[in-house]
Amino acid sequence: MSESRHQRPPFKGPRWIITLVALVTLVVITALVYPPRNSVTCYMFSGPGCQLYQQFLFVPSRELTDTEAAAQVVTNEIMNLPESKIANPKIAFMFLTPGALPFEPLWEMFLRGHENKFSIYVHASKKSPAHTSNYFVGRDIHSHKVAWGQISMVDAERRLLAHALIDPDNQHFVLLSDSCVPLFDFNYIYNHLIFANLSFIDCFEDPGPHGNGRYSQHMLPEVERKILGRAHS
Repeated sequence: MSESRHQRPPFKGPRWIITLVALVTLVVITALVYPPRNSVTCYMFSGPGCQLYQQFLFVPSRELTDTEAAAQVVTNEIMNLPESKIANPKIAFMFLTPGALPFEPLWEMFLRGHENKFSIYVHASKKSPAHTSNYFVGRDIHSHKVAWGQISMVDAERRLLAHALIDPDNQHFVLLSDSCVPLFDFNYIYNHLIFANLSFIDCFEDPGPHGNGRYSQHMLPEVERKILGRAHS
């Protein structure tokens, strides 16, 4: 008696799997032979061509000025710097004044005994002041004339900040005028600023002609009077 044996048919895999594997292999080989040079392929693959492409990735809509080009280089350098821990963080006191500092003796009393925790920078817009405190001697920066409410005031503030940023130990920056005085001792202000990851803007209601008194009804409806109050500043 003969037994019938059922033979298994030969395996035939789906053709789409073979086709897909072949296409993937072809794409990988192409990426290795011809380095990618656009954003899509550089996102998927890496290659020497991507580095060259990324250098020219930013195409400005207009030609940059010398100042803008230099600022872009400096910004890239700063962003690429490794994060460093500051062992001795300091506060930069930046004085924007037309001339002499009448409260310089008071500031000397405030700063005395804390020499390693602060830096002084003075921008005198009209004439160089004759300093009475050793803390302020030699701390004047190159200055230009400043007009109230004009862009020259912003330029002076930027000039002060640029000089203060040269010292990497300066972690907080306080902009002051010639009429500013400290209301608390140094340790209180230092600890309050150093351990607070915030920026503080002095804002208060001034009903006079230089504050809320500047409000005009012609600003309605875009600007209401309540916007100029303390809660909306």
